[in-house]
Amino acid sequence: MRKIARSLIGLAGLALALFGVPVAVAQEIMVTGSRLNADDYDASMPIITLRRTADFAIQEVKVASDSRDTAARQDEIYAMIRNAIASSGRFGVELGSGEYVVEALDATNYRNLTLTRDDRPDTSQTSFLVKTPLTPGIDAKAALDRITRFIAAVPAVGRALMTAQGDMTLSVVNPDQYRPAIIDLVAADAAATAAKFGNGYGVEVKGLDRPVLWARASLTDVFLYLPSSYVIRPRE
Repeated sequence: MRKIARSLIGLAGLALALFGVPVAVAQEIMVTGSRLNADDYDASMPIITLRRTADFAIQEVKVASDSRDTAARQDEIYAMIRNAIASSGRFGVELGSGEYVVEALDATNYRNLTLTRDDRPDTSQTSFLVKTPLTPGIDAKAALDRITRFIAAVPAVGRALMTAQGDMTLSVVNPDQYRPAIIDLVAADAAATAAKFGNGYGVEVKGLDRPVLWARASLTDVFLYLPSSYVIRPRE
């Protein structure tokens, strides 16, 4: 996720399909910039987009321990994650995991996080996500400050250390729920453009049957769009 979380443009259904992730109605999707192309897919963003505030600000964190004993390292890492889970509610944050689809991380599944070797000898690590909702009045600075305070406050265990990794990114819950609003925007723009040519012209629109796509618009906003295009034609 380290490289993915720093990027800016994402692809919805295609990206999930390529990585074998089933699409569910209420999935929370990372707004990433790993542009994935297929031979039959045009990844260029159209001018007609729906701009809105993302649902969550997300920060990846790493927990590492360099205790000499392997079992001790693992116990320290998982114990610190338990502390993070127990502390999260007091700081207005939630924990998650995943690279494209964000899944909740809690006391029932935190041990599913995979431990890997760190760059240093005799060091183990794992990573997960800390997120906070972008409710009215919460800008990027406030979100990052909240997450930073949380990371600093999580009680350490042994030689385990928790640190932020990369830049803060965003997520959107169920991007396809915005399909009707995006189609309305496309229809209004196409109709207004066709009207400029007179009553003898109509519109042919393509791409409305594709998955909703996204791109990061600002520190807290996203563009949601369909890969649509239209052509103004004389009426037959």
